[in-house]
Amino acid sequence: MANEIIRILLVEDEDPHAELIQRAFEDQNPEIQLQRVKSLNEARAARQLQEPTLIIADWRLPDGESMELLPNHHDPLATPIILMTSYGNERIAVEALKSGALDYVVKSPESMLDMPHLAQRALEQWESRAERVRMQKALLESEAQFRLLAENASDMIARLSTEGRMLYVSPASKTILGYMPEELVGTLSFDMIHDEDRARIKELFKRAPINTTYTVAYRARHKDGHYLWLESSARAISNRQTGEITEVQSASRDITERKHAEEALQQAHNQLRDAYEKTIEGWVRALDLRDRETEGHTQRVTELTIKVASRLGFTEEELSHIKRGALLHDMGKMAIPDEILQKPGPLNETEWEKMRQHPVYAYDMLSPIAYLHPALEIPFYHHERWNGSGYPHGLKGEQIPLSARLFAIIDVWDALCSDRPYRKKLPRDQVISYLQEKSGSLFDPKLVELFLSVIDSENL
Repeated sequence: MANEIIRILLVEDEDPHAELIQRAFEDQNPEIQLQRVKSLNEARAARQLQEPTLIIADWRLPDGESMELLPNHHDPLATPIILMTSYGNERIAVEALKSGALDYVVKSPESMLDMPHLAQRALEQWESRAERVRMQKALLESEAQFRLLAENASDMIARLSTEGRMLYVSPASKTILGYMPEELVGTLSFDMIHDEDRARIKELFKRAPINTTYTVAYRARHKDGHYLWLESSARAISNRQTGEITEVQSASRDITERKHAEEALQQAHNQLRDAYEKTIEGWVRALDLRDRETEGHTQRVTELTIKVASRLGFTEEELSHIKRGALLHDMGKMAIPDEILQKPGPLNETEWEKMRQHPVYAYDMLSPIAYLHPALEIPFYHHERWNGSGYPHGLKGEQIPLSARLFAIIDVWDALCSDRPYRKKLPRDQVISYLQEKSGSLFDPKLVELFLSVIDSENL
């Protein structure tokens, strides 16, 4: 009540007593305004004009007892009253306090001079009590609003203890789970969760942050025994004063149809992906049949590329794209004429110019397929070289995508380690020497080092 006017109504018919109390208040701060009346009728008239902050009233007055000023039905928010009497009587004191008086004072010079202190204490008690009443009223209103919403919601609303026991369940439980609310109250919510989902939900329930809403999907058992998918949004509620979690509130809905649709969509996606993979395998097989001198090369370089790439921290999804790129790296050779592709001897400059276009042909063939876009780095760039001497773009250094820089090393490794119609394969140590020699010029030196460590550890 700081900086507020405190209006005190003093109801006292005896002038000496009134003067003593008025004198005690004279030294108080100017926010206190004291008004004196001599009877119940005057007190009622004063209250009609303006309700005081506090009433200090003598017990017996010329026109009755000041008990009449006490609030009906002990209204805790009614104007607080301090009763005074010249006769100490325990029965009267108990009756006064039970009827709603904040204090009961036996008149004496000391008690009347101490009246400002008694008034301050009474007002503090009243304010504390009023705050509790307001909080209780707000809590009841909040509870009523919660129940109104919960009882009419299509989602199943629940209040859970910190151990997961159901304290309240809305009527939607009958529609969703087949149980009446009274069948669920008092039961442990985790008992209804599928065995495969229970540990995950328990862990989330235990570590969920306070006042943060989290949403989770899981399988719950219907009353008839079958399982359905629920999606629950839950929030831990804490005590404002202590910060301790008091309960968890949740709203759950049946998402079984949505889950089935998602599973059907995922199945269709998997089937489409499998169809793409089979198509890629068919293309690679067709290329092997056309260019028999490199038969088996594609499978070998693909397996080795994945083995080395896994050491570079690529994700599973990225490794899948690298695998497709490795399988399709020579796809552009489908556009190279047979007389060039299958020529037993060295190619002339015109033929080489045509052959160097096969990365571009691969890109032109594969880029219209959105599914293969992330896999195009290797087919398009695997003939680029670290020093910029490669083709078709003459990229250098880290301008060349990492997967293509790695594949370039493995492609040359396999080519030199394999028999070709125009030459025999080179010994392993000579191929290693060649890669070491070209490290930093044709090939990324760090990747050459990594590749050689892998083939050494794998004994390849």
